[in-house]
Amino acid sequence: MLHPKIPAMPTPTGTATPPAVVEPTTVVPSAQGQIPAPAPQTPAPSRPVLQLTPGTVLALIGGGTAVVLVVGAVLVSLLLAVAITGASVAVCAVVVRSILVGDTRR
Repeated sequence: MLHPKIPAMPTPTGTATPPAVVEPTTVVPSAQGQIPAPAPQTPAPSRPVLQLTPGTVLALIGGGTAVVLVVGAVLVSLLLAVAITGASVAVCAVVVRSILVGDTRR
C-alpha cells in the first residue's frame, strides 16, 4: 500500500559545451625604484539618510517594549517551571524516605 516513489535521474538534454581553455599570461617585472602612480580617488556613494518621524519612533519603542515583555514572560515561566519541578522532586524524596524509614522500624 505504501510504496515510495523513487524519482528517476533525468537524462541531459542538448549538447554539453566543453570548458573554456585558460591561456597563461606572462608577468613583466617593473623597474626598481619606480613608484606607481596612486589610483584616482572616487567619492564614496552617499547613503540615504534615515528619516525618523514621531510615529516610527513610537512604533519602534512599542515593538521593543513588546519584545522585552514577551521575553520576560517566557523566562519567568521557565523559572517557575524549574521551581515547581524542584519542589515536586523534594516532596517525592521526603515521601520515599519516610516509606523506607517506616519499613526498617517494623
